[in-house]
Parts: sequence; C-alpha cells; structure tokens
Amino acid sequence: MTQKLYNLMNWPKIEEIIYLECDNPHEVLGPHKAGNQTLVQAYFPGAAEVSVVFGESGKSVQMELADEDGFFAALLPEKGKTLPAYHYLVKDKEGGERVCGEAYRAAPQITVNDTDKFNNGIHYTVYEKLGAHPMTIDNVRGVYFAVWAPNVIRASVVGDFNGWDGRIHQMRRLWDSGIFELFVPDAKEGDNYKFELKAKGGLTYLKADPYGNAAQLRPETASVVADLDRFVWEDEKFIKGRAGFQTGNAPVSVYEIYLGSVTAPLSGSYANYREIAARLIPYIKEMGYTHVELMPVMEHPLDGSWGYQVIGYYAPTARYGSPEDFMYFVNELHKAGIGVILDWVPAHFPRDAYGLSNFDGTCLYEHRDPRQGSHPHWGTLIYNYGRPQVSNYLIANALFWVEKYHVDGIRMDAVASMLYLDYGKKDGEWVANMYGGKENLEAIEMIKHLNSVMKKRNPGVLSIAEESTAFPKITGALEEGGLGFDLKWNMGFMNDYLDYIKYDPYFRAHHHGELTFSMVYAYSEKFMLVFSHDEVVHGKASLIGKMPGEREQKFANLRLTYAYMMTHPGKKLLFMGQDLGEFDEWNEARQVEWELAQVPEHQGISELMKDLNHLYRATPELYALDDAPEGFEWVNHISWEECFLTFLRKGRKEDEVLLVVANFSGVEREITTGVPYDGKYKEIFNTDNTRYGGTGIVNSRVKRSRAGEWDDRPVSVTVKVAPLSLSILKYIPLTEEEIAIEAVERAAAEKAEADRLAAEKGEAYRKAAERMEAYRKAAEKTGNKAAEKKTAESTAAKRSTGKNTAAKKPARRAKSEEPGEKES
Repeated sequence: MTQKLYNLMNWPKIEEIIYLECDNPHEVLGPHKAGNQTLVQAYFPGAAEVSVVFGESGKSVQMELADEDGFFAALLPEKGKTLPAYHYLVKDKEGGERVCGEAYRAAPQITVNDTDKFNNGIHYTVYEKLGAHPMTIDNVRGVYFAVWAPNVIRASVVGDFNGWDGRIHQMRRLWDSGIFELFVPDAKEGDNYKFELKAKGGLTYLKADPYGNAAQLRPETASVVADLDRFVWEDEKFIKGRAGFQTGNAPVSVYEIYLGSVTAPLSGSYANYREIAARLIPYIKEMGYTHVELMPVMEHPLDGSWGYQVIGYYAPTARYGSPEDFMYFVNELHKAGIGVILDWVPAHFPRDAYGLSNFDGTCLYEHRDPRQGSHPHWGTLIYNYGRPQVSNYLIANALFWVEKYHVDGIRMDAVASMLYLDYGKKDGEWVANMYGGKENLEAIEMIKHLNSVMKKRNPGVLSIAEESTAFPKITGALEEGGLGFDLKWNMGFMNDYLDYIKYDPYFRAHHHGELTFSMVYAYSEKFMLVFSHDEVVHGKASLIGKMPGEREQKFANLRLTYAYMMTHPGKKLLFMGQDLGEFDEWNEARQVEWELAQVPEHQGISELMKDLNHLYRATPELYALDDAPEGFEWVNHISWEECFLTFLRKGRKEDEVLLVVANFSGVEREITTGVPYDGKYKEIFNTDNTRYGGTGIVNSRVKRSRAGEWDDRPVSVTVKVAPLSLSILKYIPLTEEEIAIEAVERAAAEKAEADRLAAEKGEAYRKAAERMEAYRKAAEKTGNKAAEKKTAESTAAKRSTGKNTAAKKPARRAKSEEPGEKES
C-alpha cells in the first residue's frame, strides 16, 4: 500500500467497521473525493482479492488489501461526480468469484422532512420509507432497506444476498432520527432478510423487519423482499361507490371468516388466496352477504392464535400465498361487489425474540414497566402509544391496508383493553394516568388520531370497534369528544340474547328482560350485531349447540335467532359455518362443513339465512332508519308470561312498515297485535316455512286490519305463529279503488244491516202485535168464560133460589087459596 493511500484512509473509522461498531459506514466505504482523484474503499471479510470493474468499459482496477480482515482500498483517477458506474469482483481464498454492487454510493432516500414527520408521529406513508423497497437508483437496480432502531450501536441488513453476514452491509444512521438505511444493489425481490442489531453492551441479534411487506412461512421467521407496486387493480368502480355501499344506513351483512377454513388445499400445504377467492365468491353472492371480515391476515407465528398475535403487521401471511396473491383476492371480491374488512390488532403483540419485543435492546415499542407494558391475560406486550414513532407505526399500518390493499374497513380488536389501564389486572398491577384515573389517555389519543386521518384520507372506509364495555361515545363524532368509530360491535346484545335463548321455553318468562334490554341502549352507539367466532370456540359450543331442546327444537330456535337478529336494529355479522347449523365447534385445523348444505335440516338453515340476507338488503324498513329511534317501535314487549314480542320496523316513507311477530314460547299461538294503520298486512317471511325445515304454520292469506283498540292502537290483526318462530308482515295500504270498493261494500253492508234491523224490528212489531192479539183473544176468551161461568152460576143460583121459594109458597098459597079461589 502506498503511503499516499495509507494517509488518505480514516483508520479509526475503519476499525469501527471491522469491529462492527460503526453507525455511519458511508463516511468511509464507497467512493470519496480525494483531491483530483477518488478513493474507493470496500469491506469484504475473508476475500483474497477485490477489483473495481467499470460497467460500460469493462476496465478493472485491482484494490489493495488495507487490512487482513478484508478491508480493501483503491485510488482512482476519476473524480467522484464523474465516476462511472462500477461493481466489485470479489475472489475468495478458495478461488471462487462473485460480483457485488456498490452499496455505499447512493444518497439517502429518506429526507429530514421524513424523519421529522416520523418523530412527530404524523408520517402516514412511512411504510414507503421504512422496510425493504425494490427500486432503481442511478440506473442501478436493488433494494432500499431502512429500520428504526435508535438505541443500537450498529445495524446491518443480512440475507440471501450476502450470506447472512452482518459485516458486509452495515447501515448508515440518519442524523438523530434513529433510522438506519442502506441501498443494496445485490438484493432482489424474493430474497429473505433480517436486520442484525448490536445493542449497547455488545449483544448482537437478528430481528425481522417491522415494516416488512412479506415474510417466510412459519416456522421460518425471516422477512422477504416484496414489490407491492406491480399489481394492476381492476376495482375502480367498486372503490368509487364504496361510501354509498357501506356507510350511513346502508345494509351491511358481514360473513366473518378464517381463511384457512374456507377450503381444503388444492396445491401445497395451504390453499392459495386465489383458490380461496374462487371458492368463496360464489357462496357470498348466493347467500347475499355484503362483506367478508377476515380474521387477521397479518403474519403471525402461531396457527392457534388465529392471527391475533401479530409479528409482521405489514405482511399478509405467507400461509396462503404472496402479497400479490392477496391483492388478487381483494380485487376479485370487489369485482364481485363484495366488501372486505380486516381484523386488526393494535392492542398487543407477542414476545417472540425475532419480533418487536426489546427491539433495539430497549423497550422500544412497549413500556419498560411491566405494569404498563404487559398483558396478563394473553402473555403479550402492550404498545407504548405515547411514543410518537410507535403510534405512527400503528396508524400508518391501518392506512397501509386500506391504501395498498384496497380493503374497505378495519375492525380494531380488543379496544377495551386499550382504553383501560387496569384491563385484566388486579390492584397494584397497573399504573394510573396523570389524573389518577384508569383511562389510557395515550391509547385514546392514538385511536382518535387514526380515525381522524382515516376519514380525511379514505372517506367511506369503515372503522369498527370490538369494544365490550360501556365506554361512552365509541362511535361519537370526534368534534364532539367521541372516538370516531363508524360502528361498534354490540357484545351486550350477543351475550344477553344467548343467555336468554339457552333456557327451555318453559323458563324463559323470567328472563324476558334479557331479550328486550338491547333496545334500551340501541341508539347510544351505532351498533353491529354479532355472532362471531368468539362464541363458537373453547367449549362454548356452536350456535346450534347452544340451543335447548331436542333436535327439532334446536333448529327452530336457531331459525328464530337469526330472524330476530336480522330484524333487530343494527348491522349484522355471522361467523362462517353457523349459517349451515354446524354442530361441531370451529377450530383452525378444519374447513367448514360445506357438505351440510345437502342435509335437509341444515339446508333449511342455509336457505333461511340466504332469504334473510336478500330480504334485508331489499327492504328499506330493515335498514333505512337503522340508527334512528324512528325506525323501530315496540308494539307489545311486555307479554313476558306468553314469551312473545311484536314490534315495527319503519322506512323513510310513511307506508314503509313491517310488523314482526316473534314467538319464543314452545306452543303455537294466535297473537292479536295492534297495528299503526288500517290496511292489509301480508306475510313476507316466516321461519316455520317448510322451505326452512319448519312445520308449515304460516299465514298464507293477507291479513285485513280490524277496528277496535288493541295495544293502544285503533286497529289490530291476528297472526298465527308456530312454536319458536318469527313472522314478518308487510303493511300494504289500500288503493283508492279498494277504498272505493270497501266504501260501497260498507254502504251496502250498512244498508243491509239497516234493512235487516228494520226487518227485525218490523218482525218484532208484528210478533208483538200477534202476541197482543193473542193475549186479547185469550183475555176475551177468558172473560167470556168467566162471564158465562158467572151467568151460569147466577142462573144456577136463581134456579136454586126458585126451587126453595116454590117449596115454601104452596103453604102460603094454601092459606090464601080461599080468596084466591075467588080470583081464579
């Protein structure tokens, strides 16, 4: 080595590089101006010879070995700015050769503005800067790597492109940002890689890329270089109409799925995202669901976690294919008119050594104090939401799935555990906030920040909270102090209803409040009613398994359950397999029992859910005023002893009214219920229809309301309902012609009635007259007889008197006969 070359070299820095303690290798490695020449230095541990080879001319310059560990240098006559493109030809001691690009020539692709925004927690596309990104710089193709690890002494990127040797590609720290970066020409799409970090104290270890866009299939743990900009999307029409399709009071019926349970593998150990899409789309369209909700697709190490313990937040799991395969999955669902919602887990992360835990030798993503940073329930770690770069990591991640993968909604998992510092903890196991309360103020701020940015950047995308407490204003507007979610899972409805329905109908009367309580708070938030995966695992039984009674009653109860959910205010969600009436609990190791659709009883459940979904989407009464009290009205919810409910669902138009009659008892009933309008009521759905496996007790004829107060309403109808069944009747106003006909018929009926009454009255008069005549005649007859009798009696009396006189007179006459004789 010449003295001039020796003098030009920065030996203390070279020593830092060789001893792997350098955080700015670009200061030494690569080309540097040296007067009218260029000093090129390179570090290839174990190399015997290294040459600089110019690409266009093929000219090469042998480099001098400056340190026996593999540090080489050469003084080139060209100046730095005019130095043509070059690469290294490296020969090892065994005679092997390899070509290596220059990793220390490119300028940083991350600016001061980028790092300032990141350090303030507002770099919403930081995923385009950190991680691994294939790109071309100065006509050189390679991969740009960047990682945030502020507390390490040194960071290197290792992978398939450098033999996993942390000495070769040491990274540059960008000022005081804590970010290390390096452009590696030798890396390419599909290469496996990790970051090798050296912590203070000397501990050196490997970490997967927190921003990695792909990952190896478990149990392997490396990140994989992926290009997300190559896929051609074809869902512009769906995206354009997305807001109208799913926001406000649009009908939303979600099919929750675990991707591994959709279909058995068609090739390899798992079905591909493309295969799953081909199997899923026809089913979703036929069944009438509007959306699918995917249990977490982010990369995770343990199948049994179902994706809820995430390591690779920016990588769709390799179990089902590549990032491009997942883009195809979303694209195809959108083309079929089906929305895609992702479960997302910002509440906690696992302790796996290759993940975020103790990332840079310190508690970078989590809290240092285990009372703040540890989840006792799940054995996981809690994010430090108050650290701007950590909240930025999470906020940008939610945006990433929406903006890069076109998903239509984010359902935030375990929100309650984020809101409360004492969630799942005993006294002494948690630290109060600055005001002495138990609310996690930093998590609340992060949630508000995310929802605010999401609405501004991606209007029409749903933000959904799985929140199980009474924390106020979950779906409240941000400007009114709310958290800004669009929807909240109604865990109360699910728990109360399942507690109620498990009882034998004979005992339900005493639990009637559990059935109706959900309407007490129905409009305090914007709710989604759910029967989710959480309720069909871990010994809880499937939904049909929760139903009481013999087999026939179980199916009847399940039909009633689904119909009640679909007629109750709120969006809808049902977990896969439950619309087939699976008796087996779900587990991640099996696919859905699709064959049950051929079994009559189960086919009936499937047909019922299909008809309910299509009815729901086609009937404004069931969704148009879903979040307004005006859209629902109890008719009779107090007949607890009879275990039935009647209520109305209303649309925006006056004549958009449905009458719902639900019989939760085990006996057939004829239920008379008040209705709001005089008119006709036609049954449009009945869970006891034989099509669904019922007994066929339906109301096939249109019901005409009858006058007479009932349930505080002026008119009523009587509906026949089977045990454990629900009937939906649609109000049909009378037409003018029908009103006119009814008026004529009513007039005719009134006239006929009047004539009848008049006839009856005349007949009554006639009969009364006849009776009077009969009475008169009878009286006369009676009077004649009495007179005759009196006459007879009088005559008899006279006769009797005459005889007595005649008997006495002769004696008198005898005394006077002597003078009488004179007379005679």
